Amino acid sequence: MKAQVKWLGEELFLGTSASGHTMVLDANGGNLAPSPLENVLISLGGCSSVDVVSILQKTRQQVDECYVEITGTRVDSVPKLFKDIHLHFVVTGKDIAEKHVERAVSLSADKYCSVALMLAEKVNITHDFEIRNKD
Repeated sequence: MKAQVKWLGEELFLGTSASGHTMVLDANGGNLAPSPLENVLISLGGCSSVDVVSILQKTRQQVDECYVEITGTRVDSVPKLFKDIHLHFVVTGKDIAEKHVERAVSLSADKYCSVALMLAEKVNITHDFEIRNKD
């Protein structure tokens, strides 16, 4: 896997993946685009969400919507690394079984999500979920 990040000027950078997709990063606290660390949170949420939805679909859960709210807390010293990240999954659908959501979230965190497993060496990652059943 390869990627390239190119400086565009001032504090903007353009990231390009090997597959040709691009994204702008803003080193100035995310004023014009996500900052690199905001992108870490988004990548973690994306990676975990892919796992959770896939696992729930395999268990034949009728998922209509799934999103994750991610909160990161950073240390006060430089470099300002993440010390804690919390993922709160919200799964909406019909007759969603709590045991399946709990299992999907746990499997993602502990076994499948590459981003979470890389970060877990240095960051305390926690997660929870809520289910919103549609009638």
